[in-house]
Amino acid sequence: PNLPAPKACALWDPRTDPSVVVLQKVPEVLNRTAEPTILPEGITRHADDGLHHLLDAGEQRRLQVLQSDPDTNPLVAIVPLDQNGFARLDAIYRLLAQLHGRAIPTDKRLTRQKRLRARRMLQAFDGRLAGASQREIAEVVFRLSRVSRDEWQSAPERFAVMALLRDARKL
Repeated sequence: PNLPAPKACALWDPRTDPSVVVLQKVPEVLNRTAEPTILPEGITRHADDGLHHLLDAGEQRRLQVLQSDPDTNPLVAIVPLDQNGFARLDAIYRLLAQLHGRAIPTDKRLTRQKRLRARRMLQAFDGRLAGASQREIAEVVFRLSRVSRDEWQSAPERFAVMALLRDARKL
């Protein structure tokens, strides 16, 4: 709670977050053609399920890689053939782009509008926890100039703040 989100070292479970790339030992059939895997420098954490790498992907984005056997090299990425397979493939593509010096695409799971709404929900919720009124929250989130009490009662921003707070509580 004391760190800003980009500085926090939260590890996600790959069963919950399909953007976590799971790496394992190369199967024997591919072993002759596989090159050693050299991951970029980042934060490394040991956990019960293996070695977690948190890689800086720029623009306050990060990639999380779980290496199930830390002593194994070369590595392959594992993609279960379930409904999250496409999200896992996108995460692998982002990792490959970083490994090979290409532009890292954004995560496609959230559109720009959904990311903006999530950001506003968190801002509103944080403001409410800090004791701000709904009008004060609207002034910050929507860059609303100070309005009179009567104008505030019918302002669309008032209802937007109420919806943001309601949805933020559901998270």
